[in-house]
Amino acid sequence: MIPQTFKETITLEDGRTISIETGKLAKQAHGSVVVRMGDAMLLCTVVSSYNPTTADFFPLTVDYREKFAAAGRYPGGFFKREARPSDGEVLTMRIVDRVLRPLFPSDYRFETQVMIQLMSHDEDVMPDALAGLAASAAIQVSDIPFECPISEVRVARIDGEFILNPSQQQLELSDIDMVIGASEDSVMMVEGELKEISEEEMVEAIRFGHEAIKLQCQAQTKLAEAFGKKEKRTYEAAETNDELAAKIKDLAYDKIYAVAKAGSSKRERTEAFAEIKEEVLASFTEEELEEMGGLIKNYYHKIEKEAVRELTLAEGLRLDGRKTTEIRPIWCEVDYLPSTHGSSIFTRGETQALATVTLGTSREANQIDMPTFQGEEKFYLHYNFPPFSTGEAYPLRGTSRREIGHGNLAQRALTNMIPEDCPYTIRVVSEVLESNGSSSMATVCAGTMALMDAGIQMKRPVSGIAMGLISDGERFAVLSDILGDEDHLGDMDFKVTGTEDGITACQMDIKIKGMPYEILIKALHQAREGRLHILEKLVETIPQPNADVKAHSPKIITRTIPGSFIGALIGPGGKVIQELQKATGTTIVINEVDEQGVVEILGTKQEGIDAVLAKIDSLMFKPEAGKTYEVKVIKMLDFGAVVEYTDAPGNEVLLHVSELAWERTENVSDVVKLGDVFEVKHFGIDPRTRKEKVSRKALLPKPEGFVEKPPRDNNRDRDRNNRGGNRDNRNRDNRRDHKREGGDQ
Repeated sequence: MIPQTFKETITLEDGRTISIETGKLAKQAHGSVVVRMGDAMLLCTVVSSYNPTTADFFPLTVDYREKFAAAGRYPGGFFKREARPSDGEVLTMRIVDRVLRPLFPSDYRFETQVMIQLMSHDEDVMPDALAGLAASAAIQVSDIPFECPISEVRVARIDGEFILNPSQQQLELSDIDMVIGASEDSVMMVEGELKEISEEEMVEAIRFGHEAIKLQCQAQTKLAEAFGKKEKRTYEAAETNDELAAKIKDLAYDKIYAVAKAGSSKRERTEAFAEIKEEVLASFTEEELEEMGGLIKNYYHKIEKEAVRELTLAEGLRLDGRKTTEIRPIWCEVDYLPSTHGSSIFTRGETQALATVTLGTSREANQIDMPTFQGEEKFYLHYNFPPFSTGEAYPLRGTSRREIGHGNLAQRALTNMIPEDCPYTIRVVSEVLESNGSSSMATVCAGTMALMDAGIQMKRPVSGIAMGLISDGERFAVLSDILGDEDHLGDMDFKVTGTEDGITACQMDIKIKGMPYEILIKALHQAREGRLHILEKLVETIPQPNADVKAHSPKIITRTIPGSFIGALIGPGGKVIQELQKATGTTIVINEVDEQGVVEILGTKQEGIDAVLAKIDSLMFKPEAGKTYEVKVIKMLDFGAVVEYTDAPGNEVLLHVSELAWERTENVSDVVKLGDVFEVKHFGIDPRTRKEKVSRKALLPKPEGFVEKPPRDNNRDRDRNNRGGNRDNRNRDNRRDHKREGGDQ
């Protein structure tokens, strides 16, 4: 018997619908829903342990997976099973996590898993835009404590019109690709790639997305009520002690405030705060520490946060002594690494990134193979964040989700500034060597300079800045170029990248409810001022892209040939192209596009590239009837000379002995010698021999009184011989039959 199901439908402005259903699948999970749009279906489940962990943080795991079966495809590789998540799946996990996490109780310490999987794919639906809705809806029908429903939508803009949850095809035509996460009354997360739009346009896109989210939150509430809204589970709340909190504040607040106001370096400040903390702990007995040690440390950190925030709100000062709009000192350098194709160092305060650029052919493109998208990236960026960058030592366990997310943000910031006709595949790698806030924005700045150093003709240079916010509900301060500590203790982390003409990417996480749009607009304009200041420093270091790639960098030439010539260039078993690459020291890649061969020639030496181009010219060479060509004798035969077109080496033709001179020629060597260069006239295809016919004598003056003998008809002689042969054969057969008949008698 099919169980009772409950369903809510959301109708979008253009008539498309999104449905949320519960009660049919995964009923042992604490909450489960199926979200459907078109033929795309997501199953989301949520489970939270009833036993608390000993962790001092909320152990939330958000997992998003796209099943290949959903798109009727097999996983690639030898093992036909989904393996580790792709970068695209990891980015979706991060987007959902960033909206959900702040809405769980701050003292909730129970292992919680939100698992989202794509079960059915629709080519006109991008399922990652539905993941946040699915996650929140599953929590709403569970008993897990959670503040309020949220949802996420993707916003695009085509020809000035906003579109909600566009298809991949629509997104390619859009100048905005923005994912917005929000509750009914607050925007909480924004992430996007933008084609140099203004701050006002960005805010308008956020408003549009937020209006749609309000309806999706209301639908979740209706679904939970229809399903039978569960009473939220109770759990043992964290211990509180107001008297203890007051004692620690008396002991530490003024000292922390003084250290914060001193404007010291990160290391000095960290050591000073550590000393204050030790003094606080030393004021308690061993018994008190054993009983309340965790609570004491928690209260100390709260007092530290309170003091630093008050310094900024009351005096407009920050931990390193800057005012709210000041940018840390910047120094830059390009061409630092001699062997790379492009390199740069960007240092801002105590954050430093070293970027490198590597140029290659389309063979080096980053291949993307997901159930919902298959393609390749000819520009991609990798971000590495080693532990020494923060003065720490911990095990390296592969690329972290954070590294994938920060690298993707920097890549999206730069990608639209790469010219469409750039022939190279470009890989940028950012090594974060120091970090005290906004290493992803340092990556954008370093990446810009490294690309310009490599000779990539960027449309415009890009810079980035991280903004912060501190607010107590009445007072607020927008902070430019935030430190790592300000990121942790602040109410907003807002990263913005762009050119002098507009914004190219953004990433925003807001930790307070109901932030007015006026504050957001102020933050954006303040970010523009800081971004342009940083851009000036980049342009001072390298005013424009280098005119050409470096001497040791590969040069790439692209040549298009008719598809019929691809086989000739490759040769049997790849013999021709392999020998050509070896002889010229180049890399040759051939891609077939619209029945044409697009040939990429990559090499460090121009003579090698020229040799490949000459080979292509020779393969494509087609002499025209009636034209004159220079040739060289490369082989002597009894009945003529084999000559090679000097403009197309490798293209040979037989110059028959009868076409050497007007006079009768007995010996070819009497007229031409091996290595001789002269001109011949091309007569097209000889209808008798069906081969090319060229003539030297046609270009020579005919001797006076010369009478040319008619050419002998070899075909008639051959027919006569064949007739004679056939007659002889018939006579022979008759004699044999006559003998056989006589013998039988």
